[in-house]
Amino acid sequence: MKKLCLSLITLISAFDPLIFAQSKPNVVMIVVDDLNDWVGAMKGHPSAKTPNIDRLAAQGMLFTNAHCQAPICGPSRASMLTGLYPHRTGNYAQMNDEDIRRSNEASAAAVFLPDVFEKNGYKTLGVGKIFHNGDKAKVFDTYGGNFDKYGPSPEKRFKYDPSSFPGKSGGTQTDWGVYPEYDSLMTDHKSAAWAVRQLQQTHEKPFMLTVGFYRPHVPWYLPKKWFDLFPLSDVTTPPYDPSDMLDVPAMGKRVSDVPMMPATDWLISTNQWKDVVQAYLASMAFVDAQVGKVLDALEQSPYATNTIVVLLSDHGYHLGEKNRVAKQALWERDTHVPLIIRQPRGRSNVVCKAPVQLIDIYPTLASLCALKMDHSVDGHSLQPLLNDPAASWKHPAMTFYGVGNVSIRDERYRLIQYEDGSEELYDLEKDANEWNNLAGKKEASKRITALRAFIPKAWAPSSPFVTYPANAYFKEKYGK
Repeated sequence: MKKLCLSLITLISAFDPLIFAQSKPNVVMIVVDDLNDWVGAMKGHPSAKTPNIDRLAAQGMLFTNAHCQAPICGPSRASMLTGLYPHRTGNYAQMNDEDIRRSNEASAAAVFLPDVFEKNGYKTLGVGKIFHNGDKAKVFDTYGGNFDKYGPSPEKRFKYDPSSFPGKSGGTQTDWGVYPEYDSLMTDHKSAAWAVRQLQQTHEKPFMLTVGFYRPHVPWYLPKKWFDLFPLSDVTTPPYDPSDMLDVPAMGKRVSDVPMMPATDWLISTNQWKDVVQAYLASMAFVDAQVGKVLDALEQSPYATNTIVVLLSDHGYHLGEKNRVAKQALWERDTHVPLIIRQPRGRSNVVCKAPVQLIDIYPTLASLCALKMDHSVDGHSLQPLLNDPAASWKHPAMTFYGVGNVSIRDERYRLIQYEDGSEELYDLEKDANEWNNLAGKKEASKRITALRAFIPKAWAPSSPFVTYPANAYFKEKYGK
């Protein structure tokens, strides 16, 4: 008996660091760049191949009505990681990571999510694209690197060079084609490998591991095997109505104009629309495989039964709808994102249709991990919905793009109001493509009034640190 007890004590002592780490839930958060709602679990595109993301959705809760707070990388990530809306911080557009807390008093008081975990005894680890430029904000205990960011890239573009088009900016990385030869040369492959190594190590503290993947952000360069998964003859292009924009107000067209990106009518005239969709689907399949590596490593690790997994995209992406191949607008395809949360011993294979936001991730993780905070955030914990996906939820999802431009999304409708007061209203249940603007119609007045009540009364001025003139509207409004 004594020998048995001694053996147990020896075994426990040998794995004491793991036992300590398991005393609080670990967190693995996976952030995928520019991933729209085409993933298989969301039935967004018939040809999508995302078995690993779908597997995670089956193991946890899939939020099918989740939305970003800004339809472009930098401000979306800043909002999610500070827990503050863009209309409070002034972070409406792209800026350097190190400037996020310099915009105004609200920004200066912000506490980044990894810092909250560190204050509560967690070790924080990160790799790849988490903030817009990796970890220049310097919030992780250990940061694995950004590698080649969007690369590697060929010496010359393959398909699309905006500098060849009069009146178009050359700033976009949009292009597509077979390059490089091997997965091992891709940034996301390196990030996944780094994350796997962290999950294979012994951690003396509970940890938060954040993994940022670049694809399917442009350029859509990938090894040939990923394109081969989607023969052009099988590729389906999304719904497109050339007259769709006729009922969109002038300000809506101006805000969403991204002249450096390809337009659908150009893709049709050059017979390249299917090629673009193929490249995007291939990028989705590639990044899904990298997600799978991280999930497999977690499942094979000692942390498998005590780790919360969150997967999200920073915003959506048009692939031809509304005559655009771009983000940077306030319609459904731009704001709608995959969001999955898997808890240890939590509910599995559950779908929640409530309108939720990326900004809700901050208070949700704080609640699930019992983190102590001496500051407030703007989002709402999703824990009631994780307990019961049909629970009462009175919060719409809000997305901002410049001062005075906002989208309010509830269970069924989307209201967009622009700075000049012009509006769009869509019934997503009857009009999933947002082709029929109901604003101005008598039968829509009550719905518009109800959604207007959520529009902020006060708006912070745009940050003086905006670095990216997304279009002529932003250049004129904010002097960049």
